Order: sequence, then C-alpha cells, then structure tokens
Amino acid sequence: MPKKITIEPVTRVEGHGKVTIHMDDEGNVVQTRLHIVEFRGFERFVLGRPYWEAPVLVQRLCGICPVSHHLAAAKAIDMIVGAGNGDGLTPTAEKMRRLMHYGQIFQSHTLHFFHLASPDLLFGIDADPAVRNIIGVAMENRDLAVQGVMMRKFGQEIILATAGKKIHGTGAIPGGINKNLSIEERDRFLDGKAFPNIDQMIDWSLGALEFFKDYHKKNKDLIDNFAAFPSSHLSLVRKDGALDLYHGVLRAVDAEGKVILHDIDYREYLDYIAEEVRSWSYMKFPYLKKYGKKHGWYRVGPLARLNTADFIPSPLAQKEFEEFRAYNHGKPSNSSMHMHWARLIEILHAAEVMKELLHDPDLQKDDLVVTGTRQEEGIGLLEAPRGTLFHHYRVNEHDQITMCNLIVSTTNNNEPMNRAVAEVAHQYLAGQEKITEGMLNAVEVAIRAYDPCLSCATHALGKMPLEITLFNSKGEKIDQLRN
Repeated sequence: MPKKITIEPVTRVEGHGKVTIHMDDEGNVVQTRLHIVEFRGFERFVLGRPYWEAPVLVQRLCGICPVSHHLAAAKAIDMIVGAGNGDGLTPTAEKMRRLMHYGQIFQSHTLHFFHLASPDLLFGIDADPAVRNIIGVAMENRDLAVQGVMMRKFGQEIILATAGKKIHGTGAIPGGINKNLSIEERDRFLDGKAFPNIDQMIDWSLGALEFFKDYHKKNKDLIDNFAAFPSSHLSLVRKDGALDLYHGVLRAVDAEGKVILHDIDYREYLDYIAEEVRSWSYMKFPYLKKYGKKHGWYRVGPLARLNTADFIPSPLAQKEFEEFRAYNHGKPSNSSMHMHWARLIEILHAAEVMKELLHDPDLQKDDLVVTGTRQEEGIGLLEAPRGTLFHHYRVNEHDQITMCNLIVSTTNNNEPMNRAVAEVAHQYLAGQEKITEGMLNAVEVAIRAYDPCLSCATHALGKMPLEITLFNSKGEKIDQLRN
C-alpha cells in the first residue's frame, strides 16, 4: 500500500527542516524531498537600510557562520565605496579579514566534525541515539572530545581578536577593518599560556585526519558508497588554481573533472547562475544556466573545493590533498561522505594559514581603510565553511540599500542534499514495512554530510520534536516514532 514517511525536524544540523518520502504499493521509493519549512526574509529586511550597516546586519542570519556573512557583505560594500573587488584593501585590512575568515573555517569545521558528525562514525548509524551524541563521544573517546572543544575555542578566540566579538562582530567595515592585531593579542595564540597554541592546533588537525583515514580503511563501503552520486562541483579558486577560501574566480567542473565554468569574474555570476523556485520549499535551487534546471545543479563546500582546485597553498594540507586526489585517481570525488575527509583537510589548511598570518608583521600596522569612487552596486563572494556564498547589493543616491540578493552555501547544496536523501531512501527504506530509528538516522546522516546551515534560510520558535509517521493508502496512521 502507498506510504508517506515524514522526518521532522532533521537533527544535528543548524536550523530546521523536514524530509518526506513517498512509497508505492510495492514498497518502492517514488519521491523524496528535503523541505525547508520556515521563511527567511533578510533580502527584504535590509531594504532601506544604510549600506554601511549591511556587514553587521546580515550576519544575524546565523549564529554559526556569522563571520562568513559579515565578510561577504563587507566585500560587496567595498565595491560600493570604491575599495576594489576584494583586492583593493590595504595589506593589513586584507590579512586581518583573512585571519578572521580562516578562524571561522577552523571553528565551524571543527564543530561539525567533532560534535555533529563523529557520533555517527564512532557508534554507527544504527546505534542507540541516547549514546550517539557528543556526550557519548566524550565518554568513549575523551581525548577526541577535548581536542574538538579546544580547537573550536581557538578559532573563536581568533574571531574575537579580529572581529571584536566571537559572534556577530564588527571588525570588517566598508573599505577595510576597524582594528589591527596587537603584539599582545598575537602572542596569546603563539605562547600557549591561555590555551593550546597554533602548533598544537596543527598537530590535532593532523590527528583528526589520521582518525578519519583509519576509520575509512575499516569502513570503505560506508565512506565511499553511502549517498554517492555523480554531480558537478563549483567553488572559488585563486587565479592560479589554488584553493583560496577568501577570494578568487568562479570555477566549476563536471563529475569527470572537465571544467565547465572557466574561472570567471564572480561579479558576472548572474550571467551564469540562475535560481529555480519550487512550491514545496522556501529554499531556492541554483543551477548553471548553460546546462538548464535539470542538469545544471552542482555541489559546493569542502568536497567541491578539493574537486575544483589544482593545489592547496600550504605544505601539510597539500600533502593530504595529493593523497585525497590519488585515492580518486585524479578524478573528482562524488561521495557525500568524502565531504568529511575534505573538511578535515581544510581544517589543517586553515591552521597552517593562521600560523602564517600570525607571524606576518603587516597585522600590526595602522593603515586599515581605503576609499575610492562611489559605486551603486557591490557583489561579494567567499567560500564559507559550507560552500560558496553570494552577497549582492544595490544602493540609491541616499545610501539606502534598494536590492539585496543572497545565495547562501546551503542553498547551493539544496539539490545535492535532495539527491542524497533519495539515494539513501532507496537503499534503506525500499521494501521495508517497519520504521526503525536507524533508517531515519541514515537519511539524516546523508544530509549532515553537507553540514547544512538551515538557520541561514529559516527561523522558528519553540520546541520542534522529531517525529516520523507511516500512513496507509486510506490516510490511516499505522505506525509512528517520536523523540
């Protein structure tokens, strides 16, 4: 008999969403959907506000990745004040922003891997949910849990030193930055007196990679084949093809590695990327115009970045990158669970970049802001932890924002996440008569691999229980699981 399975909300992700799975009389999965069920209105909220408020205002989209929105908006506003297209700032301003950004990458990736993803790896998809959580991780592997907490603390302290606050800071301003990094602030990250220093962060990053690679050897089928499907991949890369999480040109490759978007100036993104609206989700579906709605969708995030970049400009991460690419015979990886592997390589790269920046004397200089000829439009892109983030603004003669378009990282991954849900539903649910918590969690594991920040697109009040209900063809409830 036909069945409809609903998972609401999806757990251990930032924000709120639900999944519906429809099955026919024979138990075959015929439709799956990841619904974003709340409305985000920031493109409307900011209209009429002075443009200089944007970098502080729009980061209220999220408490997990506010730095990403802060800096993407700041890069867009840089263009409006005539400070260039992400490359016209003073060395001090650009490097302070980069330090802030790589601190954000470091803490956000750490939060996801250690707190949200590792319980599934340590205990298994079918494990008791009372154990399969961060408390269970701390009980099972205390060192891993402590390292995760301290690594995230380090990244948050970097954000505090560069942005003024750990959450919703004010460091980036139109045309630059509002402070430098004092010697005293710098030394806190180097001497190890207040918390483990940057060298310890690098060592722990390497240790986390070894943990994952050892797990991979023992669980190849899960890591390589779970929610694996061919797709295109899009990210910023440096003009020489290097991984660059703060600035670059847009590149996309197909599932075989062929370049299908050739290092374009991101200010021209509207010539290449469009967004589709579907009635069952508040989140849009971006795609490359050249390939249309059906075939033009793509993935973003750590996996996409390692699939599009030619190399990583830091030695330890480059060595890991070479191993990652060799495992896939030089071709792009299309496995959703390889997202964790790529994320850990980026954690190591972020630590190496932070170390280099902390030793850069430009961070102590006082030339912080530049201005130029006022413009009416600004576009800012960067690689947020979860993928490519677009901020686009237009302003009027009264300095008021008249248009705002935001394509957040998770929006770019909307179609891939839906594909991942479909892959797992076909594998785990087809032909099943009884719902189990493990089946439910398998669907969520596929979504969690993308580390979706649904709060960038959603807002909700009150408690949201986890509930999955099975109905027969007459609409009668025949089974229910609720947490």
